[in-house]
Amino acid sequence: MKTSAARDTWVSYGRNSVGSGPTRTFFWDWYQRAAHGLELLGDVTNRAVVELGSGAGKQAAALARAQAPARVTAVDSSSAQHGRARELHADLTKLEMVHADAAAYLQQHPGAFNVCYSVFGAIDFTDPHTLLPAISTALAPDGLLVFSTLGHFHTGHPAETDARPTNIPVHQPDGTKGTLTRWVLNIPVWTRLLEEAGFETPETLTVNDPGTDGRPPIATNIFRARRSN
Repeated sequence: MKTSAARDTWVSYGRNSVGSGPTRTFFWDWYQRAAHGLELLGDVTNRAVVELGSGAGKQAAALARAQAPARVTAVDSSSAQHGRARELHADLTKLEMVHADAAAYLQQHPGAFNVCYSVFGAIDFTDPHTLLPAISTALAPDGLLVFSTLGHFHTGHPAETDARPTNIPVHQPDGTKGTLTRWVLNIPVWTRLLEEAGFETPETLTVNDPGTDGRPPIATNIFRARRSN
Protein backbone atom coordinates (compact mmCIF):
# COMPACT_ATOMS: atom_id res chain seq x y z
CA MET A 1 0.00 0.00 0.00
CA LYS A 2 1.33 3.43 -0.93
CA THR A 3 1.33 6.20 1.67
CA SER A 4 -0.47 9.53 1.48
CA ALA A 5 1.29 12.77 2.35
CA ALA A 6 -0.95 13.26 5.38
CA ARG A 7 0.23 10.11 7.13
CA ASP A 8 3.63 9.51 5.55
CA THR A 9 5.82 8.57 8.53
CA TRP A 10 8.93 8.93 6.38
CA VAL A 11 8.55 12.69 5.77
CA SER A 12 10.78 13.79 8.67
CA TYR A 13 13.13 10.82 8.36
CA GLY A 14 13.74 11.48 4.69
CA ARG A 15 14.27 15.20 5.23
CA ASN A 16 16.92 14.52 7.88
CA SER A 17 18.70 11.76 5.96
CA VAL A 18 19.08 13.48 2.59
CA GLY A 19 22.50 15.03 2.15
CA SER A 20 23.71 17.39 -0.54
CA GLY A 21 25.31 16.22 -3.73
CA PRO A 22 25.51 12.81 -5.36
CA THR A 23 26.26 9.67 -3.38
CA ARG A 24 28.97 7.44 -4.81
CA THR A 25 29.56 5.05 -1.90
CA PHE A 26 27.39 2.01 -1.20
CA PHE A 27 27.08 0.74 2.37
CA TRP A 28 25.16 -2.15 3.95
CA ASP A 29 25.71 -1.48 7.66
CA TRP A 30 23.56 0.60 10.00
CA TYR A 31 26.03 3.44 10.48
CA GLN A 32 26.99 3.48 6.80
CA ARG A 33 30.75 3.16 7.26
CA ALA A 34 31.83 -0.50 7.05
CA ALA A 35 33.99 -1.70 4.18
CA HIS A 36 31.49 -4.03 2.53
CA GLY A 37 29.89 -2.52 -0.56
CA LEU A 38 28.78 -3.26 -4.09
CA GLU A 39 30.90 -6.41 -4.33
CA LEU A 40 28.20 -8.28 -2.40
CA LEU A 41 25.87 -7.84 -5.38
CA GLY A 42 28.31 -9.54 -7.73
CA ASP A 43 28.74 -8.47 -11.36
CA VAL A 44 25.61 -6.53 -12.33
CA THR A 45 26.78 -5.57 -15.81
CA ASN A 46 23.77 -5.54 -18.14
CA ARG A 47 21.62 -6.91 -15.31
CA ALA A 48 18.23 -5.70 -14.12
CA VAL A 49 18.47 -4.71 -10.46
CA VAL A 50 15.70 -3.70 -8.05
CA GLU A 51 15.98 -2.06 -4.62
CA LEU A 52 13.12 -2.47 -2.15
CA GLY A 53 12.48 0.43 0.21
CA SER A 54 14.93 2.70 -1.56
CA GLY A 55 14.15 5.87 0.39
CA ALA A 56 15.82 8.89 -1.18
CA GLY A 57 17.60 6.60 -3.65
CA LYS A 58 21.17 7.07 -2.40
CA GLN A 59 22.20 3.42 -2.64
CA ALA A 60 20.48 2.92 -6.00
CA ALA A 61 22.16 6.04 -7.36
CA ALA A 62 25.57 4.88 -6.14
CA LEU A 63 25.00 1.56 -7.91
CA ALA A 64 23.87 3.21 -11.15
CA ARG A 65 26.92 5.48 -11.16
CA ALA A 66 29.56 2.91 -10.19
CA GLN A 67 28.43 -0.09 -12.23
CA ALA A 68 26.93 -0.75 -15.68
CA PRO A 69 23.56 -2.35 -15.00
CA ALA A 70 20.93 -2.50 -17.71
CA ARG A 71 18.70 -0.65 -15.27
CA VAL A 72 18.19 -0.06 -11.56
CA THR A 73 14.61 0.14 -10.31
CA ALA A 74 14.20 1.83 -6.93
CA VAL A 75 10.86 1.03 -5.26
CA ASP A 76 9.49 2.92 -2.26
CA SER A 77 5.96 3.24 -0.86
CA SER A 78 6.55 6.69 0.66
CA SER A 79 5.41 9.61 -1.48
CA ALA A 80 7.83 11.91 0.36
CA GLN A 81 10.85 9.68 -0.20
CA HIS A 82 9.86 8.99 -3.81
CA GLY A 83 9.62 12.71 -4.51
CA ARG A 84 13.03 13.41 -2.98
CA ALA A 85 14.61 10.59 -4.93
CA ARG A 86 13.29 11.92 -8.23
CA GLU A 87 14.63 15.40 -7.45
CA LEU A 88 18.06 14.17 -6.36
CA HIS A 89 18.77 11.73 -9.16
CA ALA A 90 16.97 13.04 -12.24
CA ASP A 91 20.26 12.94 -14.17
CA LEU A 92 20.60 9.14 -14.00
CA THR A 93 18.94 7.65 -17.07
CA LYS A 94 19.44 4.04 -15.93
CA LEU A 95 17.74 4.68 -12.59
CA GLU A 96 13.95 4.32 -12.46
CA MET A 97 12.07 5.54 -9.37
CA VAL A 98 8.83 3.66 -8.66
CA HIS A 99 6.25 4.76 -6.08
CA ALA A 100 4.61 1.48 -5.08
CA ASP A 101 4.17 -1.18 -2.45
CA ALA A 102 7.16 -3.50 -2.84
CA ALA A 103 5.32 -6.84 -2.69
CA ALA A 104 2.56 -5.72 -5.06
CA TYR A 105 5.07 -4.34 -7.57
CA LEU A 106 7.15 -7.52 -7.56
CA GLN A 107 4.11 -9.74 -8.04
CA GLN A 108 3.28 -7.73 -11.15
CA HIS A 109 6.76 -8.29 -12.64
CA PRO A 110 7.52 -12.03 -12.61
CA GLY A 111 11.05 -12.95 -13.66
CA ALA A 112 11.91 -9.33 -14.42
CA PHE A 113 15.03 -8.94 -12.28
CA ASN A 114 18.41 -10.60 -11.91
CA VAL A 115 19.33 -9.00 -8.59
CA CYS A 116 17.18 -7.70 -5.73
CA TYR A 117 18.51 -5.91 -2.66
CA SER A 118 17.32 -4.01 0.40
CA VAL A 119 19.32 -1.95 2.89
CA PHE A 120 17.18 -1.73 6.04
CA GLY A 121 14.36 -1.20 3.57
CA ALA A 122 11.11 -2.91 2.72
CA ILE A 123 12.31 -6.27 4.06
CA ASP A 124 12.46 -4.70 7.52
CA PHE A 125 8.92 -3.33 7.36
CA THR A 126 6.92 -5.89 5.36
CA ASP A 127 5.59 -9.27 6.42
CA PRO A 128 8.26 -11.70 5.13
CA HIS A 129 5.58 -14.31 4.46
CA THR A 130 4.30 -11.91 1.77
CA LEU A 131 7.44 -10.16 0.57
CA LEU A 132 9.95 -13.02 0.27
CA PRO A 133 7.72 -15.12 -2.05
CA ALA A 134 7.08 -11.97 -4.12
CA ILE A 135 10.83 -11.45 -4.45
CA SER A 136 11.26 -15.06 -5.54
CA THR A 137 8.56 -14.52 -8.17
CA ALA A 138 10.20 -11.37 -9.54
CA LEU A 139 13.69 -12.87 -9.78
CA ALA A 140 14.86 -14.73 -12.84
CA PRO A 141 16.17 -18.29 -12.33
CA ASP A 142 19.34 -18.21 -10.21
CA GLY A 143 18.55 -14.59 -9.32
CA LEU A 144 20.26 -13.11 -6.26
CA LEU A 145 18.72 -11.48 -3.19
CA VAL A 146 20.96 -9.47 -0.86
CA PHE A 147 19.66 -7.57 2.15
CA SER A 148 20.85 -6.04 5.40
CA THR A 149 18.78 -5.95 8.55
CA LEU A 150 19.21 -5.35 12.27
CA GLY A 151 20.94 -8.12 14.19
CA HIS A 152 19.24 -6.98 17.40
CA PHE A 153 17.02 -4.18 18.66
CA HIS A 154 18.46 -0.70 19.24
CA THR A 155 18.00 -1.28 22.96
CA GLY A 156 20.39 -4.22 22.78
CA HIS A 157 17.65 -6.79 23.22
CA PRO A 158 18.18 -9.87 21.02
CA ALA A 159 16.32 -10.36 17.75
CA GLU A 160 13.10 -12.36 17.70
CA THR A 161 13.38 -16.14 17.62
CA ASP A 162 10.08 -16.46 15.76
CA ALA A 163 8.66 -14.69 12.71
CA ARG A 164 6.77 -11.97 14.53
CA PRO A 165 6.97 -8.18 14.19
CA THR A 166 7.51 -5.49 16.79
CA ASN A 167 5.89 -2.05 16.95
CA ILE A 168 8.60 0.61 16.97
CA PRO A 169 7.71 4.11 18.30
CA VAL A 170 8.12 6.96 15.79
CA HIS A 171 7.16 10.63 15.48
CA GLN A 172 4.50 11.44 12.88
CA PRO A 173 4.80 14.46 10.52
CA ASP A 174 2.23 16.34 12.64
CA GLY A 175 4.29 15.83 15.81
CA THR A 176 2.16 13.08 17.30
CA LYS A 177 3.57 9.72 18.33
CA GLY A 178 2.96 6.62 16.25
CA THR A 179 4.42 3.21 15.54
CA LEU A 180 6.04 1.34 12.68
CA THR A 181 5.89 -2.42 12.37
CA ARG A 182 9.45 -3.74 12.07
CA TRP A 183 10.71 -7.31 11.64
CA VAL A 184 13.87 -7.83 13.71
CA LEU A 185 14.54 -11.56 13.38
CA ASN A 186 17.54 -13.72 14.16
CA ILE A 187 19.56 -15.53 11.50
CA PRO A 188 17.90 -18.97 11.86
CA VAL A 189 14.44 -17.43 11.43
CA TRP A 190 15.44 -15.49 8.31
CA THR A 191 17.11 -18.61 6.93
CA ARG A 192 13.95 -20.67 7.40
CA LEU A 193 11.76 -17.98 5.83
CA LEU A 194 14.06 -17.69 2.82
CA GLU A 195 14.10 -21.42 2.23
CA GLU A 196 10.30 -21.59 2.54
CA ALA A 197 10.01 -18.80 -0.04
CA GLY A 198 12.04 -20.67 -2.65
CA PHE A 199 15.62 -19.62 -1.93
CA GLU A 200 18.72 -21.68 -1.34
CA THR A 201 20.31 -21.60 2.12
CA PRO A 202 21.73 -18.06 2.42
CA GLU A 203 25.25 -16.90 3.07
CA THR A 204 25.33 -14.62 6.10
CA LEU A 205 27.67 -11.91 7.29
CA THR A 206 27.47 -9.97 10.55
CA VAL A 207 28.98 -6.49 10.87
CA ASN A 208 29.43 -5.38 14.49
CA ASP A 209 29.83 -1.65 15.06
CA PRO A 210 30.73 -0.46 18.59
CA GLY A 211 28.97 2.86 18.09
CA THR A 212 30.43 6.30 18.81
CA ASP A 213 29.42 9.75 20.07
CA GLY A 214 26.65 8.42 22.25
CA ARG A 215 25.26 6.13 19.57
CA PRO A 216 24.72 2.53 20.67
CA PRO A 217 26.54 -0.54 19.35
CA ILE A 218 24.66 -2.04 16.40
CA ALA A 219 25.03 -5.40 14.68
CA THR A 220 24.00 -5.62 11.03
CA ASN A 221 23.16 -9.00 9.52
CA ILE A 222 23.65 -9.30 5.75
CA PHE A 223 22.07 -12.15 3.78
CA ARG A 224 22.88 -13.38 0.24
CA ALA A 225 20.49 -15.97 -1.16
CA ARG A 226 19.99 -17.43 -4.63
CA ARG A 227 16.57 -18.22 -5.96
CA SER A 228 16.19 -21.99 -6.30
CA ASN A 229 15.78 -23.12 -9.90
